[in-house]
Amino acid sequence: MRLRDKVAIITGAASSIGEAVARRYLDEGAMLVVVDVKDENDMASRTWTPPVCQAFIP
Repeated sequence: MRLRDKVAIITGAASSIGEAVARRYLDEGAMLVVVDVKDENDMASRTWTPPVCQAFIP
């Protein structure tokens, strides 16, 4: 839990490396804002535990 009480903004979080980084940060206790330019459904289809703030940029 090295990132407990920290907030991170992860770009490119809908897939690949961005998603992997986001999941690792969650494992370490961070609170996240995840952002991507992909289709909104790509972001919505992800299951984030705990929930995170998501943003889709058209």
